[in-house]
Amino acid sequence: FKDKFLLNAQRRNLFLATAGLFLSRTALAAAGHKIKAVVYKDPNCGCCQDWVIHLEKNEFSVVLNGQANSKERSKLGMLQNRVRATAIIENYLIEGHFPASDILRLLKEKPDALGLSVPGMVVGTPGMDGPAYNDLKEPFKVLLVRKNGTAEIFNSYS
Repeated sequence: FKDKFLLNAQRRNLFLATAGLFLSRTALAAAGHKIKAVVYKDPNCGCCQDWVIHLEKNEFSVVLNGQANSKERSKLGMLQNRVRATAIIENYLIEGHFPASDILRLLKEKPDALGLSVPGMVVGTPGMDGPAYNDLKEPFKVLLVRKNGTAEIFNSYS
């Protein structure tokens, strides 16, 4: 009887701990907890500022840094032949402008990777969209950059 009681108590404690973790994450999300994004951008760059606004509207709290990011890129292992990093979010490099939903998916799936990249300045991506760009939308691919420098398609927009 004592062993059965202890086993039930352990199960109950595990259930309560799991429920508490779920409820605390839910409460944080409901309370407006945002994901920290350190964004590197030129202070005079309008499209980067528009991308920052896009992030802030989509669960991110942005810290702006106008300095070069070579040190952070090296620390995280990004090859220098890639586009310069735009943001660092939870130890992932985010290069280029693309929808916040791709970053949220990355954070949910947590692949073993350096981060996401959209090489170039693609018209139609967040920050490079709207009336200033005649509402044009070019197709683009969001790449998942692996730690060995290889890349694969993470998402496609047409």
